[in-house]
Order: sequence, then structure tokens, then C-alpha cells
Amino acid sequence: MTRFSIIVPFHNDAATIAATLNSLLGQSFADFELICVGDKPSRQTTEVVRQFCARDARVRVETNPNRGPSSARNHGAAEATGDILAFCDADDLWVTDKLAQLDRVFADTSIDAAFGQIGFFSQTPGDCPTRSTVPTDALTIPDLLAENAVCTMSNLAVRRQVFAAVGGLNPAAVHNEDLELLIRLAGEGHVITGVDRLQVWYRTSGSGLSSDLEAMRAGRARAVATAARYGVAPSPASEAIYLRYLARRALRLGAEPSMARAYARAGLTLSARSFLNPIRRGVPTALGAALAPALPRPIRQALFAR
Repeated sequence: MTRFSIIVPFHNDAATIAATLNSLLGQSFADFELICVGDKPSRQTTEVVRQFCARDARVRVETNPNRGPSSARNHGAAEATGDILAFCDADDLWVTDKLAQLDRVFADTSIDAAFGQIGFFSQTPGDCPTRSTVPTDALTIPDLLAENAVCTMSNLAVRRQVFAAVGGLNPAAVHNEDLELLIRLAGEGHVITGVDRLQVWYRTSGSGLSSDLEAMRAGRARAVATAARYGVAPSPASEAIYLRYLARRALRLGAEPSMARAYARAGLTLSARSFLNPIRRGVPTALGAALAPALPRPIRQALFAR
């Protein structure tokens, strides 16, 4: 059996997908198949993918027209033969030894899903100093409702049988689909563990799906409803942390100043302590939201770039 099935949904990604596929094919661990699933893709993007299919027999293309990225990933999972599914978006990059790291992690049969550390970039990997934090313990639903340490589907690997057992991704979910899936995994007792090593370069963009802040909040509400099925509700502290994330993102994307202020005000009202800590994130966010009307948009974006 193939060890890994890498699943890449693609749509209109001609500008980035070649770099993504090169990073995947450049893995030091070579026992994988690469399934690219077109979700109403542009002709140009499809042509780029087909060039990679001709170049490497491990790459193949599937179609799942216009059903959304979650459905596209589910389609790829249904066609996969690998023991472990590893997802990557068509604008992100993997470090060379990501699969090698994961192979060692999944040698422990008690582990059902895994993720690593993320580095954020705009144009070139490393052009932004911020990296994600990886918890030392297996993820729980309360952890996930406070702050999703996985951050993106590009950072998630899960055993194929486990993914199928929990029903895969919610096809209706476009925002926070990873969070909703992770809550179901944790709620069903599956072990999700982190690797405190860099695995993914996440491309920050003002034009991606995660730029739609209100839609993100609606996706979060869907994930909260899923958590409720397992008897877990978000605490005021966890809601404050999430609202801080939205406030920072509003500032980074150059959204209307009123949005950042509204998110910050709501978060501080729920739990000022949680919103403001750690100080290096909370205090600048509160100040930035308060001063947003007086700060030109380019300055707001520069100050809060990841």
C-alpha cells in the first residue's frame, strides 16, 4: 500500500500551483501519490497540472466540478490508495522533509492525525518571521475552540480509515472546514498530535477564501455547533481569543477600521485577560484596533503582517 496520498484541490491557481506541486514532488520521502482535484478549474490551471502528470507518474488529476474545496478534498480521499491522507492547498508549500517527519510520527499506531509548525510568507518563504505554535499535548475540543493550532488544511495529515470513519469534511463548509473536522476527530476520541518542527509555508493573501471575515465567523459558528454535539461549548476566554484573531486579520487585510474595532471591543468585553495575553499579540491588537481610523490602510497592513 502507498504510504501517503497527497490531495490538492485546485480552482484558479495558475500563478501558484506549479510552486506548490514542485514542493510536494521534492519530498525526501518518496512513497506517495499526488491527487489533484479540479473544482471548476481554469483552463490555464488545468494545463499546468497536466504538465506535472506527464512529468511524474505519481501525479494524477481528478474532477469534482464546482462543488467547493471541501467536496473536492473528499473526492480525492475517496480515490486515494494511501494509508495516510495529507492535504495541501494550491498556493502553499511544504518543507522537503515534511512527509519524512510524518512517516516517523505515524509509526506510532495510536496516533490518528498529525500536524506541524507553519511559517507564514507573502512572496518568498521566510520573508515573514512569524511561525505557529505547536502544543505539546494531543488536541482537545476546548483547545480547538480557543485557537486552532493546525491553522490550515495544508497542515493536516490523517489516517484514511479515520477520515472515512468520521465522514470526511463537511461539503457545505468553505471557511473553518479544518476546525469542524478536527472537532469531530477529537470528539470521536481520535488522537491528533503536533510535531514542533516546520512543515508548511502558508501563503498570506488578501484575496483568498480566508479573507472573508464574516464568512469565517459563520464557519466558526458551524464548528461551535458541532462541538455542542459533544457537550462542549466555547468559554468566554476562547471566544475572546478567536475575536482577537479576527481583529488582527481585519487590520492585516486593510478592512474597514470599524470591523477591527468591533471585533476587539467584543473580545475585550468577553475576557480582557484572554484577549490581551500573550501581551505581544493582545496589546498591539487592542491598540491597533483603537487607532485604526487614524492609521492609513498600508500602515495597518504592514504593522499586522504575519
